[in-house]
Amino acid sequence: MASDHYVYILRCADDSYYTGYTTDPQRRLAEHNAGEGAKYTRGRTPVDLVYLEAHESQSAAMSREYELKQLRRAEKEELIDAAAEPSLPDDDSPER
Repeated sequence: MASDHYVYILRCADDSYYTGYTTDPQRRLAEHNAGEGAKYTRGRTPVDLVYLEAHESQSAAMSREYELKQLRRAEKEELIDAAAEPSLPDDDSPER
């Protein structure tokens, strides 16, 4: 059962959090750190991946992304602290 849709939280250099959706976490993290990601993260690099969730569908992942974006900072920190260290999936999937 492959998961191709991910929701992630980044900790930015200014200690703020950014939540996003992707189909390729490794590529997306590299884009954020290269200043090619979301406008929010461009002036806040480097960023670190602190949370990653896999989902079976784009709609499920995007619904969860919305839920996470509604959390207060303390709630996000509880979620991050309770989760295992995020590990990026193997890069054996085709380019999207």
